[in-house]
Amino acid sequence: MSSPAQPLAASLVQSVDWLAIAPPTIVAVVGLVVLVADLFVAEHRKTLLGWTSVAGLAAATVMLLPLLDGDRSTFCLTGDAAVCSYTADRFTLVIQFLVLGGALLAALLSVTALKDACKELPEGEYWFLLLSSAAGAALLPASRDLATLIVALEVASLPAFALVGLKYGDRKSSEAALKFFLSSVTATAVSLMGISFVYATTGTLYLTQVADRIQDVDGQFHTLAQTGVVLTLVGFAFKTAAVPFHFWVPDTYVGAPLPIAAYLSVIGKAVGFSGLILVTVVALPSYADVWGPALAVLAALTMTVGNAGALRQQATRAYSAVRLLAWSSVGQAGYLLVPIAAAAYSGDAEKSIGSTVAYALMYGAVNLGAFAVAALVGRTKILNRVADYRGLYASSPLSALLLAFFLLCLAGLPPGIIGLFAKVTVFSAAVDAGLGWLAVVMAVNVVIALFYYLQWTALLFRAPEGEPEKHRVPGPVTAAIALTGVLGIALSGAPQMVLRFTDTGLF
Repeated sequence: MSSPAQPLAASLVQSVDWLAIAPPTIVAVVGLVVLVADLFVAEHRKTLLGWTSVAGLAAATVMLLPLLDGDRSTFCLTGDAAVCSYTADRFTLVIQFLVLGGALLAALLSVTALKDACKELPEGEYWFLLLSSAAGAALLPASRDLATLIVALEVASLPAFALVGLKYGDRKSSEAALKFFLSSVTATAVSLMGISFVYATTGTLYLTQVADRIQDVDGQFHTLAQTGVVLTLVGFAFKTAAVPFHFWVPDTYVGAPLPIAAYLSVIGKAVGFSGLILVTVVALPSYADVWGPALAVLAALTMTVGNAGALRQQATRAYSAVRLLAWSSVGQAGYLLVPIAAAAYSGDAEKSIGSTVAYALMYGAVNLGAFAVAALVGRTKILNRVADYRGLYASSPLSALLLAFFLLCLAGLPPGIIGLFAKVTVFSAAVDAGLGWLAVVMAVNVVIALFYYLQWTALLFRAPEGEPEKHRVPGPVTAAIALTGVLGIALSGAPQMVLRFTDTGLF
């Protein structure tokens, strides 16, 4: 005779689609393998840990290909197979490609950075933390309930704090990690309070169920629901480095190892923006009148403050090249926020979100490329000032040409056609949504950004002061620069390829 508990237990058993969860799972497993292997690998063979990590990230990226044939979901409610915690749709796959591809490029830069650090960075811990963060970042765009979303956000963030402060005896690194940690934890606490308010008013954490139930909240709970919506957005606004949650960015990028600064500039933003999209457009479309204006104002402030900060950087100041890229990334975050804000006003929210995804792909490729060249120059110019790039063409012509191309892409000028195309796509999303004032603010900021991008670009081709210093390019850095260069040039040659990613499949 079967026990009454048996049918209940059977109803709680969920089947797992291992293919759907393969990309983040592979990264997590390789991270554990690297952590254990570090105990047994001799000091002079620690480089193997790096190449194992690179191989793991490459394998995880390749595992996205079998998922292209259709949407897959797993960890679903037993009573309702349409309500799931993990979904691998087009949106998920595009963001996972950006995350895993970006982490792979950061890993290639890290192989050389760790070798140059001369034991200042513990290799086993470094690779474990990087892979752990990448696993969380790959999980987040697939998350379809608020609990999984926050867990993925913190799994992506917590190792990043440690990576920023991992340099032995480096006060600048420690201060940057502390500032990053304290501000992020505060933002997460506020966001968790917001999620608790949303849960209190809807009784569910699943995004699709939240979207249905929050429309019918009792009048007495309406203010609580609105407060929950606003507070929930705070944590994700912090991850995107939106103003006024941007103050940690310049010091963190300067204090972190350069590959980690590159990682945060792209993967950190991908995490924040994908979470922001899922919370606003999927879970809270009925509260578009709350988050739409808020994000529009945040977008205008972010692009303006970011470009003003980049404009103020002095070429001779220590670490001014990294600081300029940091402030530039804040400005770029403002452009990325524009289509998300437009989704609140547009009749075609999916098209607006597609504009953000397309811009993120362009930004990810060229910004990682710019950081890769900065990592190359930083090997001989420790202070990494913008002035140190004067005459780079004389000593390393190909690197100078590619950096010029990356900067022109970020500025939106030919021959960086993909940068121009991405900006036009974002601009049209604002105009189509009736946000003419935001489109004007964006146009003004694009003009402001031209000054510092072109100033840096011109410096590359000026006559060097003294004898030009040859830059020996290690293999991993060469691979990173080449991959980003090929991707940027390919997309500039055929920008319509980006349009294939505008169908996010979220709706």
